[in-house]
Amino acid sequence: MKNIQLIGVLLIIVGSFLPLVHVPIIGNWNYWKLDHYLAVACWILTACALFGVVNNKPKIAQIFGVLLILLFIFTLIAVKLQSLDYFSFLPFKSWRETFAGVVKLKWGWIVEFLGAFLLLIKKTQQKYETS
Repeated sequence: MKNIQLIGVLLIIVGSFLPLVHVPIIGNWNYWKLDHYLAVACWILTACALFGVVNNKPKIAQIFGVLLILLFIFTLIAVKLQSLDYFSFLPFKSWRETFAGVVKLKWGWIVEFLGAFLLLIKKTQQKYETS
């Protein structure tokens, strides 16, 4: 279990440097280019999860795994709202939604969420019957 959670921590760290959002003309953005504060929050939560894994406290790693998933969901919502706000100068709502739709999510989110879900894995204890 410890190895799986370590892989989860590694995936989250690596995923934060992968392309998460594609903005036309500008290019791909990772977590740092999206928002510095969210990137630092992601790395701090990941470091706390790593602390739990290294010190054999799977409950701590699971708590921070849930917090990371919530952070990722918050970031996805923020990206959508920011892209709508970015095109607020357009006169019609349908135009704003169309232009905001050109901001695409990339494959880095799969790595981020996979890493966070790996932190949630807990070891099940098997009970053996003695007869």
